[in-house]
Amino acid sequence: MQSHEIRIGTRGSPLALAQAEETRSRLAQRLQIAPEAIQIVAIKTTGDRITDRPLAEAGGKGLFTKEIDEALLDGRIDIGVHSAKDMATRLPDGIVIAATLPRQDVRDAFISPGVTRLTDLPEGAVLGTSSLRRRALALRLRPDLRVVDLRGNVDTRLRKISEGEAEATLLAAAGLLRLGLLDRVASFMETDAWLPAPGQGAIAIAAREDDIVTRQRVAMLDDRASSIALAAERAYLAVLDGSCRTPIGGLATLDGTQLTFRGIIISPDGVAAHDIAVKGAAADGERLGREAGETLLARGGPGFFVVRR
Repeated sequence: MQSHEIRIGTRGSPLALAQAEETRSRLAQRLQIAPEAIQIVAIKTTGDRITDRPLAEAGGKGLFTKEIDEALLDGRIDIGVHSAKDMATRLPDGIVIAATLPRQDVRDAFISPGVTRLTDLPEGAVLGTSSLRRRALALRLRPDLRVVDLRGNVDTRLRKISEGEAEATLLAAAGLLRLGLLDRVASFMETDAWLPAPGQGAIAIAAREDDIVTRQRVAMLDDRASSIALAAERAYLAVLDGSCRTPIGGLATLDGTQLTFRGIIISPDGVAAHDIAVKGAAADGERLGREAGETLLARGGPGFFVVRR
């Protein structure tokens, strides 16, 4: 056995490292090797470096994976561990999703020291979020809110709320769960009225397409239901060209062999929205997601996703 049989590439944030540790633990157990034989390599990404402007202005999705993808293709790491919702809609040539870990809570969590629910915020309250989807959904419910950009890792954003930079924020429940911070949650945004980002709650493991040995090893970690749901959601995004520039929600859920897909597109100001719900065989998940995206694209029409300043 070599000193490091597998090298995991990840961002260096506490949440990213927690996800990498979970991957290492699961992989070591399945391969029956010591966790120390799997190295975690922290990589600073473009998204981590940009702190002076919204990510949508800098190029959207892929900013948190670009350098990890490069290290993967260069052979400096063997797999990349990502929050699936942060991955580019179209992966770089030569990279594939080799496995999806069991998905955690897909909901958004509402964080506020003063009130329990978003609808309880006082008139004109300040909501902090860097997500155009969360911004648009919030303005759809509460057009009076003043929404400001709130960047940083989970701990940073929680600190900013505690210091009064904004009166509330919204974060992924799965990330708070993985960090042991669910006690900070005031309430959860239920998916019947507030769809999450496609891929939210899922950890995706990327590998080189031609690295068959590593792909076979990692495939042992794949959770079938999570993988099918993620594939449907990414097919939906591929049609809509989903990125941080577009307010899009989407969620696929499985019940045995049946898949339900729900999607929504919202204008950046929250005024207009189109949604869809379709059902079919789980085996047809990607087709269902793609057709849902095509339907919403047609309903929205040209210019629907343009960010108006």
